[in-house]
Amino acid sequence: MFDDTKHDLHLNRALGRFEQGNDFLLLHAAADMVERLSAVKLEFETAVTLFCRTPGVVDLFQSSNQIKQLMRVEERRHLGVADKIATPDHLRLEEQSVDLVLAPLTLHWSNDLPGSLIQILRSLRPNGLMLATLPGPDTLIELRQSLLQAEAEITGGAANRIDPFTDIRDAGGLLQRAGFSLPVVDQELLTVRYDTALDLIRDLRRFGATSHLAKQPTDATIPALNRAIIARMVEIYADRFSDADGRIRASFSLISLSGWSPHESQQKPLRPGSAKSRLADALNVEEVKLKR
Repeated sequence: MFDDTKHDLHLNRALGRFEQGNDFLLLHAAADMVERLSAVKLEFETAVTLFCRTPGVVDLFQSSNQIKQLMRVEERRHLGVADKIATPDHLRLEEQSVDLVLAPLTLHWSNDLPGSLIQILRSLRPNGLMLATLPGPDTLIELRQSLLQAEAEITGGAANRIDPFTDIRDAGGLLQRAGFSLPVVDQELLTVRYDTALDLIRDLRRFGATSHLAKQPTDATIPALNRAIIARMVEIYADRFSDADGRIRASFSLISLSGWSPHESQQKPLRPGSAKSRLADALNVEEVKLKR
C-alpha cells in the first residue's frame, strides 16, 4: 500500500525543513499517552518509543516518573539519536524484552498493521502495556473532499491522493486479533485552523505527512496534480470549510489504543450463568421471564 521510497523522500525532506511546532499533533498524542499512563498505578522498568522523531515527544515520555528506562526506536534518518534502527513493518524488538511500548501516530505507515501489533505484543513481557495513537477516518476530510471535487471538475475524474486511515471499529478488532488483553479504544476529534489550504499543506510537508501511497496499475491513467487543480481546491476549501473570519478548518481524528500482554493476574469475564444474585433484586423490580 505504501511506497518505501516515497516514505523516505518525504520524511527526509521533513527532517531538513522541520521547525519547532510542526510536531504539534505528535506532542498532543504523546501528552495524552502520559496522562493515560498516570491512571495506571504501575512502574515500567523498560519502555520503548516507536518513531517519535522529535525531541519534544521523547521529553514528554521521559517526564513520566513511571518509566525507569526509555529506549528510542527510530528509522535510519534519526541514526544519531536512536537506540535502535527499525522500520514500521519490521520493528526489530526482541521477544518479551520490554514492559511498555509507546507509538504516537506512527503505526499507520505500516503496510501490515496487524503484523506490527503482533510484533509489539511479542515484545512485551507478561502484563506489559501498549499505548498507541492512529489517525482516524475523518482526518483531513475537508482537504480530501475539496481535492476530489476540484479534480473532478477540471479533469472529469478523481483519484484518492490522501492516505487511508483506520476507523475505530477496525482498530478494536485489530487489537483483539493480535491477542491483546483488556483492549480499550477511544476517539478524539481535533480541529486546527489555518489561513488557507496551502498553509495546511505546507504544515503536512514539514512533518512528512503527505501521501505515501504506492502507485497502482490503474494510476497510469490518472494525471498528476497541476496548478489549476490546486488553485481550484483552495477555492473550494475556502468556500465550504471556512469560519466567519475567513480562516479554514482542518480536522484530525485521533484513535487511542491500549492493550495488555496476557497475564494470570488480569481480570477475566465470568462464565455465562455464573452470577450468584439476580439483577431484578439489585434493581428492586419484579422479574419478568421472556417467552422463548
